[in-house]
Formats: sequence, structure tokens, C-alpha cells
Amino acid sequence: MVLNLHLLRIFQSVVEQQGFSRAAEVLFISQSAVSKAISELERQLDLPLIERGVGATRGRRGVQLTDGGQALYQHARGIFAMERIAIEEVRERVGLRKGWLRIGASTTVAGYWLPPAIAGFMKQFPDIDVELVVGNTSHTSQAVIDGRIDVAFVEGVVDDPRIDSTLWKDEALQLVAMKDSALATSRRPTTTALAQQTWLVRETGSGTRQVTQSFLASRAIVPRKMVEIGSNEAIARAVAAGAGIAILPAVVVADLIAVERVRAVVIADESLSRPLFRLEFASRPHSPALNAFLAVLADVA
Repeated sequence: MVLNLHLLRIFQSVVEQQGFSRAAEVLFISQSAVSKAISELERQLDLPLIERGVGATRGRRGVQLTDGGQALYQHARGIFAMERIAIEEVRERVGLRKGWLRIGASTTVAGYWLPPAIAGFMKQFPDIDVELVVGNTSHTSQAVIDGRIDVAFVEGVVDDPRIDSTLWKDEALQLVAMKDSALATSRRPTTTALAQQTWLVRETGSGTRQVTQSFLASRAIVPRKMVEIGSNEAIARAVAAGAGIAILPAVVVADLIAVERVRAVVIADESLSRPLFRLEFASRPHSPALNAFLAVLADVA
């Protein structure tokens, strides 16, 4: 048995308006349509819902329900009360008075590029809960696929048909070394000199590591030694301490360069950069909260 909610809504209106004609006026349909709807509902349920006949109306006004009709009316009230709650909940989210926004980002993007946009969004929409999930490009892209985040911003290339990858912006990179090292003080280091260095790199799956590997491969450089460290900030401080050299985002090393703890190494009049991408699950529609955040991000980027 399938309960026809359209007919149930008409039945509820008849009961609450205490009459077929008043229900018809409220529902903007004819009285005969109301009568047919009630009869059809009774036929489908094989159950009388409204008392009919002289005995049912003598000395009493309005609509009189059978025992079955009374039970159904109570269920109808609950069903359509839940409908009203659902509509109000959706309206609050559409109006950005309630909701949740989950953003994923690789570590550098989360630490340097997104905070102004997140702060601006929270000021404009204080009733929206915001969660920032931080991980490398590989982990973050998987979170997009799993539906654990609404959007992600990463520095690595993601080749997966389930993900829409859109260029967001270009980020400047720098090859850095300890300020007093021979490499830092040389005008143009040779590939041989670069190969003799200890290279500090991020873990597999990191966009920063992808850039470093591409740089080395394009120049046929095989480093004497490579050390893996799972944080750009930790790598930058290791460089400052003399542990090795690294390619890092310019925003990460800007403060260390300013206080002369590390120095940018010039490479044959070449500037390094990498693209940053916005990731979304293919064909997944934007929520109102996500659209609002992307608008804020466009203003502060």
C-alpha cells in the first residue's frame, strides 16, 4: 500500500477547516474536487475516514471522523509538521542562516592563502559552521571523492575523472639555502653543484615534492642525498640550520629571507612557480554556503 500524500493533505485540510467548502477555499480547488479526493483516499485505504449520515451530524457541527480517520489525521499532522520543519531548515541554509562548509587544503594553501578568505566569510556569515581539513594533495583529493569536504585547494596535479580540477592561481617558488653556504653565495650554481647538495623534500603525495622532482628531472640532476620531511615550515627551518637545500613556496620562506637566515638561490635567470588548483567532485552542485565562500575568496585573492 502506498499513501497518496496529495490526498492526505486534502484530508488534513478538511479536518482542520471543519468542512469541505472551507477546505476547498484554502486549497484553491473546487468543493467537488475535495469530495472526490476524500472518497478516493478512503477507496485506496479501504477504510472509512469521515462519518456520514444523519446520525453522524445530528447535534454536532463540522466534520466527524471515524476511529480510523482520527488515527490517520494524527499521522497526517506529524507528516506535514516534519515537512514544514524540512522546508524551514532548507530555507535557513539557502538564506545562509544555518549550515556547514567543509574546505580541504594542502598545508601551504591552508596556512597562507585561505585564512583571509575564511575570516572574511565567517564575519559575513557567522551562523555557518566552517571546517578546514588540512592534508597533502593526495589525501585532500581523496576527501573530495569521499564527500568529506565540499571543495579543496591544492598545489599538486590531480588526474582523476571523478574530480573537476580548475586552475586557481599561480604560486611563486624559490630555491633556498642557508645564507652563508657556498651555494647561496654563488651567482649561478651549476647542475653539478646542485647535485652535490642534500635536498630536503616533502613526502610522496605532496605538490611541493612533485615540483621538486620535476625540477630535478628536467635538469638530469641526481642529488647526492635526499631527506624527506613532512612540513614546508620544518624544511625551511632545516635549511636555515644548514641541513640542506629545498624548493619551497615563496610565502613560506619570506620571513626567513627577511631576517637573513636563508637566501634565495638564483637559477639561470629563471623564476619558479607552480599552479594551485581548486578541486570539486564532478557534477556535484554547489551549496549556497560554498557559492558564498567562493565569492569571498575571489574578493580577497
